Amino acid sequence: MKFRHLSLALLGASLAASTIAKEGNATAAEATAMVKKGIAFIKSNGKDKGYAEISNKAGQFTDRDLYLVVYGLDGTVRAHGANEKMIGKNLIELKDVDGKPFVKERVELAQSKGTFWQDYKFTNPVSKKIEPKSMYCEKLEDAAVCGGIYK
Repeated sequence: MKFRHLSLALLGASLAASTIAKEGNATAAEATAMVKKGIAFIKSNGKDKGYAEISNKAGQFTDRDLYLVVYGLDGTVRAHGANEKMIGKNLIELKDVDGKPFVKERVELAQSKGTFWQDYKFTNPVSKKIEPKSMYCEKLEDAAVCGGIYK
């Protein structure tokens, strides 16, 4: 009987811990998993439906400060989980606050490596502050599907 109570207490504590972790910033593992889930969704549902779902702020590809972005290899935004106004814009010349041309670098890394992490600074959609960000990306045909974490 004591063992059962201890097991229930441990289960409750682990559920509470996972809930607490879920309230904070997304993790690298969560970003990687979401990118892979997004790619699988695009492959099984097509680009139009996939990009629309990624761009849906209330959809399955937005979780706290984690969202997906899809860039064409020319730097044009095809889907954006945090700012639909960016869709269709070519951001190849966009630089972060430190002057880093992160979109150009992202496109080049997608073409040369295919799968990569990239560091730059960007506005966190939750805090509304410019923060260091690491973006995990995978090349999918003529695009890069990315999801990032704020540090």
